[in-house]
Amino acid sequence: MSSDKNKIKKVVLAYSGGLDTSIIIPWLKENYDNCEVIAVSADVGQGSELEGLEEKALKTGASKLYIEDLKKEFVEEYIFPTLKAGAVYEGEYLLGTSFARPVIAKRIVEIAKKEGADAICHGCTGKGNDQVRFELTIKAFAPDMKIIAPWRIWNIKSRDEEIEYAEAHNIPLKISRETNYSKDKNLWHLSHEGMDLEDPANEPQYNKPGFLEMGVSPEQAPDKPVYVTISFEKGVPVALDGKKYGPVELIEKLNKIGGENGIGIADIVENRLVGMKSRGVYETPGGTILYKAHRILESLTLDRDTQHYKELIAHKFAELVYYGQWFTPLREALSAFVDKTQETVTGDVKLKLYKGNIINAGVTSPYSLYSEEIATFNKDEVYNQHDAEGFINLFGLPIKVRAAMLNKRKK
Repeated sequence: MSSDKNKIKKVVLAYSGGLDTSIIIPWLKENYDNCEVIAVSADVGQGSELEGLEEKALKTGASKLYIEDLKKEFVEEYIFPTLKAGAVYEGEYLLGTSFARPVIAKRIVEIAKKEGADAICHGCTGKGNDQVRFELTIKAFAPDMKIIAPWRIWNIKSRDEEIEYAEAHNIPLKISRETNYSKDKNLWHLSHEGMDLEDPANEPQYNKPGFLEMGVSPEQAPDKPVYVTISFEKGVPVALDGKKYGPVELIEKLNKIGGENGIGIADIVENRLVGMKSRGVYETPGGTILYKAHRILESLTLDRDTQHYKELIAHKFAELVYYGQWFTPLREALSAFVDKTQETVTGDVKLKLYKGNIINAGVTSPYSLYSEEIATFNKDEVYNQHDAEGFINLFGLPIKVRAAMLNKRKK
């Protein structure tokens, strides 16, 4: 055993109670001289997954378990800033796992400092994005903290071998080899990876009982549309159908409505940060509704140049979130820009939900830049159409000059 291992007496583990972290507790004690393991579970809206965790953590060797309710912080400080930015990774992924990691890792660092821990451990694989997201956050708040990532150093090479290890150590599991999708659930979304999804040629079994958890497939959604009206204040959703809700409850309400109507299912082959492509199915019912509503409201309240430039930075913002670079000067600077743009993004957006579709059914705002008087095809008194001739002559002058030059050279 290395001297480095001998120095580690107390480890704080990011603990979900799933397959990976369940076997990590006994593995740490076996490989780090029976070190003390303190488990930390973050409640970011995964619901029933937190049930029975304390008993399980203690039974498998942890000295204690923290269960931290981070839902409100998660929504207000991570989800809403990303929503306001309009950030979507590679055009489809609404970043559900990505922005959950920094809020979890930040709290784990706080607990590790409070407990005087020698190291922080996580169960992320060496192939995934989450190892980067966790570790960049740890470095941002505890740059000298030792990080243990078992998947990068142990002899276990597959999820089947993990199950064998768990069975050998009498660790109870909620999964089997037949239902062994890799899932990540929080208030915002649920992801599915692995098994038959690893082949992009396979259609996901949306109608198979138990596959979708946050809603139903579009085919199973009601034949009658549902209307919702979402109210925003400075880019932040604050009310549903005229009733004010807190940030967590608002998303929960929209998840239920969206899920019942087959909203927010995405089948994506994405480019991971580590270089490989991966395929996943994501359920984001409430989030998909909010993104659509927010985009519609911005189309009414942002001037053209700000709207177009914001679309450019949304791409970079999404990359920063996906790459785990939340706690960086650039992300903070982009958020400052976004917040400035949101000063007039206030109003109501009415949407029609029908079998997986979200259809614009009307939008109003006290800051609307839309002028019916100017845009009308009927007679108006405020727009002189003759002015367009001079505008086009000036706007097209570089094209005209270049064409004249080319014609001259041909002669």
